[in-house]
Amino acid sequence: MRRRSNGSGCVYQQKKGRGFWWIAYRGPDGKRHHESSGSTRKEDANRMLLKRTGAREHNLPVIPKVEQLTFNAAADAVLADMRTAGRRSINVVERRINKHLLPFFGGMRMAGITADDVRRYITDRQEQGIVNRKGKRVGDVSNAEINRELQILKRAFILAMSEGRLGMRPRIPHLEESQPRAGFFEREQFDAVCRHLPEELRPVVQFAYLTGWRMASEVLPLEWRRVDMARAIVTLDPGTTKNGEGRTFVLTRELRTLLEEQERRRKATGQIVPWVFFRMVGKRGGRAPKQPRPITSFSKAWQAACRAAGCPGRIPHDFRRTAVRNLDRAGVPRSVAMRMVGHKTEAIYRRYRIVDEQDLRDAAALLDAGARLREVK
Repeated sequence: MRRRSNGSGCVYQQKKGRGFWWIAYRGPDGKRHHESSGSTRKEDANRMLLKRTGAREHNLPVIPKVEQLTFNAAADAVLADMRTAGRRSINVVERRINKHLLPFFGGMRMAGITADDVRRYITDRQEQGIVNRKGKRVGDVSNAEINRELQILKRAFILAMSEGRLGMRPRIPHLEESQPRAGFFEREQFDAVCRHLPEELRPVVQFAYLTGWRMASEVLPLEWRRVDMARAIVTLDPGTTKNGEGRTFVLTRELRTLLEEQERRRKATGQIVPWVFFRMVGKRGGRAPKQPRPITSFSKAWQAACRAAGCPGRIPHDFRRTAVRNLDRAGVPRSVAMRMVGHKTEAIYRRYRIVDEQDLRDAAALLDAGARLREVK
């Protein structure tokens, strides 16, 4: 064992001239620690010793196993943390890790990932673009998608540091993203789309238009047990919404008429159907099917209706912006409107409240009315 100056630790080999080099040092707790450098080179052991003694001198935590934590293990920790918290986006995060992050950072030690490595990852993703199943590039990847992947990488570093397995992390940049979608439906456009939809799908989009609820996760799975016609409310249970909170929407006349008609159709089938918006197809091959069959793709019917109505490219999520705008124009207080559509913060609500030309015209009319009132006085 080759000793250094007092308190600076030492490097040594357990078998002289053979095996890995080890280091010995005293941590901030005053205890003596022995740790293998995992290398047969003395220089590597010296560098590790300098890291340990430097951390002690600056009163930083000494993390003996920092070099052994790989990105693979850190990514597994991110997924485990999401499972514990019951995050519903875990499948999306797992796909991003397996498809993009692991091919680049897989096998790398977290302590060795630098800001240069992160920048190289960004450049690599931008050059790779969007690739189809045949491995052919079909478009450019957006900055928003890359940012979601960088957030996973950042979360891996934060968890490792909080668990005492890492001392610091590199700077992870945030790319500038494009402005959020600003699409919404005027009433005439919405009516035109409904006319081109299959009759069985019209109640679905009408409900989404009036409430602003999310189509896939809140409207389509809606069950009759959540509809209370006596109290004139429809509710979502806690844990079934994106933010995890329950929600209540009081029925308007149009909503009540819609649900009553949907209940009449359900009873006409003679079947026990738990869902409000059970979907059926009509005739095929000139003959009606013996039993109701589900429409296999809502998106195909939706896209065809939008093209036929002269507003291609619209998405069902535009109904959320439309509902927010309609509530705001009707004078509904913001706090109440947020509860109705399921926005947890005012920042998100304002993001969905799109100002259009009609809003500007209404503002000008208010100014004119104010000017006329002053002239009268």
